[in-house]
Amino acid sequence: MEKYGNPAALGLTGFGMTTVLLNVHNAGLFELGSGILAMGIFYGGCAQIIAGIIDFRNQNTFGGTAFTSYGLFWLSLVAILIIPELSFIKKSFVISKLGLAIYLFLWGLFTFYMFIGTLKINRALQVVFATLTILFWLLTIGEYAHSIHIIAGYEGIICGLSAIYAAAAIVLNEVYERTVLPVGPVE
Repeated sequence: MEKYGNPAALGLTGFGMTTVLLNVHNAGLFELGSGILAMGIFYGGCAQIIAGIIDFRNQNTFGGTAFTSYGLFWLSLVAILIIPELSFIKKSFVISKLGLAIYLFLWGLFTFYMFIGTLKINRALQVVFATLTILFWLLTIGEYAHSIHIIAGYEGIICGLSAIYAAAAIVLNEVYERTVLPVGPVE
């Protein structure tokens, strides 16, 4: 069977950079705009879906499930943000606060069981998935408490940066054929 390179670097970078960008907004540092939405569609969404498909092809169920799911998360989140702005959409189709809170909670639940899977992989991914679980659940609460939403933004920046670190470790460790950035293998 033909094998492809490790798509995790692409998936983690797409996830990490998009997560940092959105959470700089969530922290209240700048407004939501087309830059965040475009990043969500193309790098957070499409690039992660591509990485997930390659991971499935490489027989990596964890990576395929994670990257494909989070790619689709980004596409669905952008749709949630854009649909209310379309003039032909009935206002009854706009997601409610409760609906968005449930959406975020369910993504936190999915992320939590994926975190359990990282306990057999490496410490770097454990940090990514633990901070992402916390982020989703803070955002869930943040739908009803603005101060928690801002805290979630700063926590999300940490989550995104941890994913960028994990991606950099994959690339640099492979290029240099040694550990340049440790990922903390599980023994």
